[in-house]
Amino acid sequence: MKNKLLLFRGTLILTLFLLCFVANAQDAVRIGLAWKPGISIDDRVVMAVEFAGGEAVILDQVRPAGFDYDSVSLQQKYMDKDGVLLSQYAEQVKRTTWLGSNAGQVLEGIDAVVFLGGQDISSTLFRETQPWGGEECDATRDLSEYLTMAYCLDHNIPVLGLCRGMQLLGVVSGATMVQDLGTYFSAQNVEYNNLHRSLRDENGERHYMCHDVVIIDRNSLLYSIAAADTIKNVPSWHHQVVGSVAGTNLKVTGVTLTHGMNIIEAIERTDKTFALGVQFHPEEVVRRHLVNAPNAYEFMPLYEGVSYFRELINYSKKHKNQKK
Repeated sequence: MKNKLLLFRGTLILTLFLLCFVANAQDAVRIGLAWKPGISIDDRVVMAVEFAGGEAVILDQVRPAGFDYDSVSLQQKYMDKDGVLLSQYAEQVKRTTWLGSNAGQVLEGIDAVVFLGGQDISSTLFRETQPWGGEECDATRDLSEYLTMAYCLDHNIPVLGLCRGMQLLGVVSGATMVQDLGTYFSAQNVEYNNLHRSLRDENGERHYMCHDVVIIDRNSLLYSIAAADTIKNVPSWHHQVVGSVAGTNLKVTGVTLTHGMNIIEAIERTDKTFALGVQFHPEEVVRRHLVNAPNAYEFMPLYEGVSYFRELINYSKKHKNQKK
């Protein structure tokens, strides 16, 4: 009798454990990381998402219908020598966006998506096509991310764009772009001091610049996350920015005053419940603090860096529960 009772208790405990495990698995917030070549589980955004309590999922590549690939890479016929997507194909993508692509399959079961930093976006995908910006592009990545972003916005999937990711939110939403800040300031007859991106050192390493961002709209996601009028000491490394959001569903929520001119540092979609882009790198703050980097305290504290990912996760969890 005693053995049967112990067996019953053991079975009951195991059953309860399995039920809790299944419930927790169902409640887990799955945060997709937009595909890029070489992304791995060691990425600092993976670290930030999981430290914030989410499940980081590296997304598969999204491909448009009718385009040819050599294994992973888009065939060379679609791009120029600098990796920029040729205009005729960019116009096709802008016209059809995610329709006919595998975006729906890639994003199935994903609660939100983070778009990462990286190289320049093909200028042929801008609302107003511009000449090459002087730095190498990756048309394969551009296509995958453009379609992923377009699908997320059309299906109201929460998105957080980091640096290039913010620029991508702007590009897909129809904003204009500043191709290079140095050139932009020169055209205004203003000296530029590389406040937003340092020059690489002798070993080719990049070092993040540190500056403040002023929040200009208290009725914004950015303000609800930062809970302050100024975000102090953000890590910055970029040479392109969103130029104007006029005529779009975007609003500017954060700026940095640079030599008398406001440079856009945060944008949000007014027609979506969570579509935020920041021009800086909160994920770098999280990484530096978690690995005890000696210069971690040059930038914002850990709790501020992780708050961007925590807010995305918390919103996604509420949104997920409301759909049940």
